[in-house]
Amino acid sequence: MVRDGIININKPQKMTSHDVVGKLRRILGMKKIGHTGTLDPMATGVLPVCLGSATRITEYLDLDFKKYRCTMILGKNTDTQDIWGEVIEEFDTAGVTEEAIRAAFEPFIGHIDQKPPMYSAVRVEGRRLYEYARAGQEVDVKTRKIFIRSLDIESIDMEKLEITYTVECSKGTYIRTICQDVGIALGTGAVMTGLVRLGSGRFVIEETVTLEQLQAMKDAAVKEARLAAGLPEEAEEGEPEVELPDGWFDSVLLPQEYPLIHFGTAVVNPDLGKKFVDGWHIALKDCRIEARPEYEKKEPEMPIREEYRRAWNLFMEEEDGTNRQYLGVAFYNFKYKKLVADKVFFRGPGYDSDK
Repeated sequence: MVRDGIININKPQKMTSHDVVGKLRRILGMKKIGHTGTLDPMATGVLPVCLGSATRITEYLDLDFKKYRCTMILGKNTDTQDIWGEVIEEFDTAGVTEEAIRAAFEPFIGHIDQKPPMYSAVRVEGRRLYEYARAGQEVDVKTRKIFIRSLDIESIDMEKLEITYTVECSKGTYIRTICQDVGIALGTGAVMTGLVRLGSGRFVIEETVTLEQLQAMKDAAVKEARLAAGLPEEAEEGEPEVELPDGWFDSVLLPQEYPLIHFGTAVVNPDLGKKFVDGWHIALKDCRIEARPEYEKKEPEMPIREEYRRAWNLFMEEEDGTNRQYLGVAFYNFKYKKLVADKVFFRGPGYDSDK
């Protein structure tokens, strides 16, 4: 049975985000799986992965800020801006002070212009930048606006010239480029040596699950299913796989609406819920409002789609407050003065959930 939702994976080092998706497809026995944003192969930490219809929420997550812990060293530059690249220049670091290091980080707050690294997936004229880099070709790379909400230096080891800092930033920020730019400001060069994504929107590293933990959950479910079927614990070679019980990984499966915290929340009764799923427009006066959209009046730090200022998560429940179910995302339409479905996620008898 297809499960719709999100698993907050703790991505290991030396795996691409695509590798994680492939591993999950094998563990879960599902094809419709996708991650919400690439994390570099040598980085670790929060990687939300969407299952089933939850893969359709990815575009709504552009509003989410990311939080990282980065470690860097001074004294060299590499072609990839991290320790795993080829060293292209080394520097004399004599005379660099802790005071100067702290001062070099000060400009990295608020809105800044950042040039994406050549070894990145940013597209220029239809090609990824890393494709130009690997081919030894030069291309004009324009700077992009990003927003750094906070940057805190956690430690400075003057003996190793190693710096650890945490940063909360908008989508599209390259942390290794911050490292390089600090090195340029100091005249010492700098490369990133470690990166952990601590958070992405509502997802935090303290609530992640590893691939190994998920595999162990599956192994336990297989063992339980075999015992329930009167089979030996260990399957013989060539024996068909036993059918696993529905919901064996529900304990780590988050609902698909879980990250959509910037949208408003409105609740309707089942009659209006069915009309919404069938394509009807719903008046706000007929809804119970639980929360208004975050950016209805507040200005965001980065530009957003205008519709997100009036975006709502719509739920339906019985009059007594029971059987609450998520219907989908709706935008308030000023012309109709009603909520109009953008995406419907509800699955139920007689309903079409692929709108």
